[in-house]
Amino acid sequence: MVMGITDVDDKIIHRASEMNMSPASLANLYEEEFKQDMAALKVLPPTVYVRVTETIPQIISFIEGIIANGHAYSTAQGNVYFDLQSRGDKYGKLVGVVPGPLGEPVDSDKRHASDFALWKAAKPQEVFWASPWGKGRPGWHIECSTISSLVFGSQLDIHSGGVDLAFPHHENEIAQCEAFHQCKQWGNYFLHSGHLHVKGKEEKMSKSLKNYITIKDFLKTFSPDVFRLFCMRSSYRAAIDYSDGTMLEAKHLLLVVAAFVEDARAYMKGQLVCGPIRDDVLWERLCHTQEAVKAALADDFNTPAAVDAIMDLIHHGNRQLKARTKEPGGPRSPAVFGSIVSYIKQFFETVGISLADRQLVSEDSSRATLHSVVEELVRFRLKVRQFALATEAATREAGRQQLLDRQPLLEACDTLRQDLAAHGISIKDRSSTSTWELLDHRTQDHKPGS
Repeated sequence: MVMGITDVDDKIIHRASEMNMSPASLANLYEEEFKQDMAALKVLPPTVYVRVTETIPQIISFIEGIIANGHAYSTAQGNVYFDLQSRGDKYGKLVGVVPGPLGEPVDSDKRHASDFALWKAAKPQEVFWASPWGKGRPGWHIECSTISSLVFGSQLDIHSGGVDLAFPHHENEIAQCEAFHQCKQWGNYFLHSGHLHVKGKEEKMSKSLKNYITIKDFLKTFSPDVFRLFCMRSSYRAAIDYSDGTMLEAKHLLLVVAAFVEDARAYMKGQLVCGPIRDDVLWERLCHTQEAVKAALADDFNTPAAVDAIMDLIHHGNRQLKARTKEPGGPRSPAVFGSIVSYIKQFFETVGISLADRQLVSEDSSRATLHSVVEELVRFRLKVRQFALATEAATREAGRQQLLDRQPLLEACDTLRQDLAAHGISIKDRSSTSTWELLDHRTQDHKPGS
């Protein structure tokens, strides 16, 4: 995968002038902040980054090739434009009906109003590079065509970007590449993602509209896993409404998934006592879910349907995991729950959401020490709780009095469980044992006694 970095354009030049710094320094600052934010969201980096300012000679050569093929022209003012009429009816593959051109300045040196710039003559105080047409810099669209052609050659399999880039940016990229490579189809697939909207408003979230939340501030409240699940609940092509409510819904779903995985593991270890398990039903549901998820992802990456299928499987699993206080006897069915947990973990790991158990939270020494301390604390609490619940008295009346006398011990156990929950340590009391997990503070449930 290749990501092009636009490190020189009209906006960067204007902003750098306002801040009294070079466009290159400003672009580098924004690039590093972007990379840090993507890493914080657990977004995998591309195979290679390619910057516009590092490919100026190649861009110039690409423009020369388009001119040589009869699809572009230079002007006396030092500009180079793509001759859109030379494309005939081939322009507009993505949008169908091409919007009419905007009004042009009276001093425009274009042949036709719809032509677009490949090379822009330098203006006073602007950064520039030497070219056969004089000092100037690349147009916006040509950089992407050049960069993709440098890496992938004359054909690109998948091109992605926001829905607002379909026209004119991606349409112009197609025109440039097919004119340069003299091919009938340059790009096979274009994936256009919807915008993130503020709920209740039609406008997208953006810095220019000052209606945004920074990724750093967002991650103080929610985890990157919650954000991923939030995004997966909508089609990648649709606009997404952001609000605290929609984020809390995603957070709740992730907690439901984690709780099921924990309960299923407890059942497999014999820590959770249930009634007879209909493993034939669960095997059938697992097979159905696998087929449904595969079909959903094959249908234009229909992640909402895939997530719904996973949650439906968890619902059926939870219906079987109804705890009982006494051992019911009969065969147990750990194999089907092992397969379900394995499949659910594989699904979420594939989309970058971690369901790692508490032993894998961290490998550093402080975490290892914390794990040992909590393990000893939970074990001690379990012994106190078992003592408080034990009834060795000879008569029923004496047994009731014994439980009453030991009630403060049970209350102390409950208080400890609630206090630890506030610090992200979740203890669950089961029939004959207690289990615990260490939660991310941004995804834990803050309800008392959870």
